[in-house]
Amino acid sequence: MTSPSAITDARAGSLPLMRRRTRPLIAALRRNVPGLVGLAIVALVVLAALLAPIISPYSPTAQVSRRLLEPGAQYLLGTDEFGRDIFSRVIYGSRISLYVGAVSVSLALACGGALGLIAGYVGGRVDTLLMRLVDMLFAIPSLVLAIVIAGLLGPSLTNAMIAIGIVYAPIYARLVRGEMLAVRNYAYIEAAHAVGVRPVGLIFRHFLPNIAAPLIVQTSLLLSTAILAEAALSFLGLGAQPPDPSWGAMLGSGRRFMELTPWVAIAPGIAIVITVLGFNLLGDGLRDALDPRLRGST
Repeated sequence: MTSPSAITDARAGSLPLMRRRTRPLIAALRRNVPGLVGLAIVALVVLAALLAPIISPYSPTAQVSRRLLEPGAQYLLGTDEFGRDIFSRVIYGSRISLYVGAVSVSLALACGGALGLIAGYVGGRVDTLLMRLVDMLFAIPSLVLAIVIAGLLGPSLTNAMIAIGIVYAPIYARLVRGEMLAVRNYAYIEAAHAVGVRPVGLIFRHFLPNIAAPLIVQTSLLLSTAILAEAALSFLGLGAQPPDPSWGAMLGSGRRFMELTPWVAIAPGIAIVITVLGFNLLGDGLRDALDPRLRGST
């Protein structure tokens, strides 16, 4: 039997509960040094992407000098095989990487989250059918599946984002479904049913606020893998097309000159490593800050 206090909590909504749970987030993140380092790296990458026209000394597509010049005072990271400034291309490449990461992960969250909500809320045969579909997608290596989808759709940045979003949607579906199964047994969820809360209101006022923490952590971690996936697809010629300054495409073209002019490939490679490291550290920091068990052990 549902208690009167639970019914009161249901009527008031679970948003205040989420706020009380996430208040220690900032304080916990401040005590997490790797998380702060990751946040600083991500902030610098985002700032570089926003200020690319100001920071970059040249256009990323302009042939400003002779080909394959060594790094120096005029060209900080040298020039590529077409005489384009590598430093400018790396800075502008951050825009493509962040854009692809944000769009593809948002697509995965929307599609996978919707499947997880339906499976966790409806249950029964619908849950079984959707989870078997998710298991089929999980059985295929993510990069292989992304290459197949991008190859079928055709080489372009938009198709690469669609492929990455489809590949990572099952992760959100499994995560949201598991959280839904755990949350729906809470007393205030039963109370919400008792007072006649509609399914849409139940999902948006009670379920989503209480599964937001794992979604935030998963999103920060998937952003790094999405950036890696975009770099891999562009490296293979299935992502951003020339002359767009994609880090993966720069690696693909620069590998031919590794023996003579290694800086052509090293610069975008370091940019990928630093960006992915930043998102991973930030994701680990958010996980430690949002998980009460981990907060208690630190």
